[in-house]
Amino acid sequence: MKSYQTNQIIQQFQFNNGLTWAYSILWLILSIELQPLGISLPLLLIGVVNTGFSIMHQILLYRVKQKSFKAKNKSVVDRILAALLILGLLAGNIFTFISGVMAFKKTLSTGLVYSIYMVLVDILIIGVTSLNLFKPFVTNSFLTTLSILIITLIFHSLTLAFGHKFYNWHPGIQKFGLGLLLLSGLTGNLLVFLVAASFYSDNQPESKGKRQTSIRENLIKNHAALLGLLFISFLVTLALTSNFSFSYSFAVQNDYSNILQSPSIQYPFGTDNFGRDVFTRIVYGTQISLSVGLLATAIPLLIGGAFGAISGFYGRQTDNIIMRLLDILYAIPGLLLAITIVAAFGASTTNLIIALSLGYIPSYARTMRANVLQVTNLEYIEAARALGQNNTQIILKHVIPNSMAPMIVRSTLTIGTAVIATSSLSYLGLGVEAHIPEWGNILRIGSQYLETYPYLAIYPGLAIILLVLSFNFLGDGIRDATDPRLN
Repeated sequence: MKSYQTNQIIQQFQFNNGLTWAYSILWLILSIELQPLGISLPLLLIGVVNTGFSIMHQILLYRVKQKSFKAKNKSVVDRILAALLILGLLAGNIFTFISGVMAFKKTLSTGLVYSIYMVLVDILIIGVTSLNLFKPFVTNSFLTTLSILIITLIFHSLTLAFGHKFYNWHPGIQKFGLGLLLLSGLTGNLLVFLVAASFYSDNQPESKGKRQTSIRENLIKNHAALLGLLFISFLVTLALTSNFSFSYSFAVQNDYSNILQSPSIQYPFGTDNFGRDVFTRIVYGTQISLSVGLLATAIPLLIGGAFGAISGFYGRQTDNIIMRLLDILYAIPGLLLAITIVAAFGASTTNLIIALSLGYIPSYARTMRANVLQVTNLEYIEAARALGQNNTQIILKHVIPNSMAPMIVRSTLTIGTAVIATSSLSYLGLGVEAHIPEWGNILRIGSQYLETYPYLAIYPGLAIILLVLSFNFLGDGIRDATDPRLN
């Protein structure tokens, strides 16, 4: 019977194997030039190199499935193949990197798995930020920001390499290391906090030999959710660091000497009909999409959750009044309500957030009410009443905390819906102001040139799709991690 760690490696390899081959085939397809018919040698070379890594990945997958394979006592051939797969990152293949690290390490822990994705976020951010070196000029804080990102990558790489030895260090050094790790999370890398929490939890005496049951520990079993979390962390980091590493003038200032330029090293996604850099506009559009999506989810989560908790706990007349009023709001389609509000009060980011938030309040209230109705009938609520706690204390200390798991799952899914609604309204000219670089605005401009310059619409469209899919994958992963029937 294979060990738990070996099964983890096998599952990761099986998940990454198809993605690795798809990534290689994609480069081979992109190397084909249709007008005129030909082959792009640089893209073909990248495709061939990635195909080689895919073959090695397939071979190592076959080897790890063998009965003789042991995660803690790997053969020299297995370690060499794992080391070569790690080098696949040089060809841009993050899937071979993930598989290679997991196969190379002797012991796997929750913190180690999150560390792999944490390092990948740093590498992606440095790669995207470094593209500014090919611009005519950079911001004054560019070199400082890039240096901080590189130092952070080195520190996180050391954490990945030697994090498993963290438990044997002196307690003072452990606290100092955790402090530095949390400090590095200020760049926006959300995975840093999961790594720190994992290291801290694994270092507790009572955690030795304990079964992994927390959401954080169960989430690593869902590989699609981890990829979603990787992309979300990348976008959050990009949104926070772009103000210091990207020049906003490339996104908003017209440059009529560079109108409709094809993608190049200087303008990776080309330029639009005003000569603005589409790549920089998409980067700054990340700030708008994330902020609107998060705020349009947080506001109904708080307001709808409060209404649902009060309605479900008190019941009777209070329940009828609150829910009937929310039913009136629920009867109006959310997108139609948002269009009406924005059309009445004008297109702005603030009005857009308010418009989207109002449409989500009834659904959150209904979800919270259903959860509270279940919780209030449990015995510990009766015990709290018997101990003399008032209704406010019971709601805040017992009812709401034990009803939040489905709300958290719902909120991760709502963020993706909010991002789509934001881009849709901006595409119609009813969302964010037209001059602001937002993905819907960029897509609206690009749609006018679908036949001649399709990349103007493809890149912002891909950004929207990937962000929505990432939140959906993460939401599915959290839902599975909180489901006791699956754990």
